[in-house]
Amino acid sequence: MTRLGLVLIIVLAVVGAASAQDVFDRVEHSYADNDGVRIHYASLGEGPLVVMIHGFPDFWYTWRDQMAALSSEYHVVAVDLRGYNRSDKPDGVAAYAMPNHLADIAAVIQHTGEESATIVGHDWGGAVAWSFALTHPEMTNKLVILNLPHPNGLARELRTNPQQYENSAYARTFQEKDPDDPTVLFGRPMTPETLAFWVTDPDARARYVEAFERSDFAGMLNMYKANYPGGKPGDDLPPPAPKATMPVLMFHGLNDTALLSGALNNTWDWLEKDLTLVTVPGAGHFVQQDASELVTTTMQWWIGR
Repeated sequence: MTRLGLVLIIVLAVVGAASAQDVFDRVEHSYADNDGVRIHYASLGEGPLVVMIHGFPDFWYTWRDQMAALSSEYHVVAVDLRGYNRSDKPDGVAAYAMPNHLADIAAVIQHTGEESATIVGHDWGGAVAWSFALTHPEMTNKLVILNLPHPNGLARELRTNPQQYENSAYARTFQEKDPDDPTVLFGRPMTPETLAFWVTDPDARARYVEAFERSDFAGMLNMYKANYPGGKPGDDLPPPAPKATMPVLMFHGLNDTALLSGALNNTWDWLEKDLTLVTVPGAGHFVQQDASELVTTTMQWWIGR
């Protein structure tokens, strides 16, 4: 490699790191109220509204690269789910039932002064995003899903694919155990440090640990206790979810062992409009970070079409 090439790589790495750092420092922090529960969101940019919803274990900062790029054309809002980081942490499993999360997202959209948005979700945020789009189509302009199959696909795979059922054992553990169980998190205790196990960047990891110190571990598990779909091999399929009525963009990191790619099959049968499906070899469950450039540039193109 030439000296010039090495210099360019170093400069690009520094610029990329600075961009993410700037997002953390540049965002505006706001709170929407849903029946007394305050939902924190970080926002950046001006333009049509894009609402981004994280999964487990995560917080708004997971979208830092996408926020940095999209904010040049859009008002990008990244939510902390209830129980996480700066959002309120109500007690009890019922407080984390899906209708409450949907009302949280509606409250955020309304708090921005808008009536609808492009909804983006990853993992549990993807489950919230699917459910929001299906129940609030008038508030959902477009839908972007990362590593979370359509509800019909996941329900089918849990009942017909023994490997998916086996790989979902962690979710049943989360449903059955409490956060103080020393083996609850993949055989380890649940702490801010262990929850950040998947974050590879040391600077980002420090922010995650800080966010998880503010989070409610019981609330995180209550999401599973209240909402993770049941079903085992041999069970009958549940009634299908209604068709989504807006365009859908899906990303799926093919190295995801928690949610296997077989659940993507037939997604097109459950949509009324177009589906753009991007499968990403070499990327895992956190595809928005594992393949950040691909996800970000594709999202920019697709939302702006």
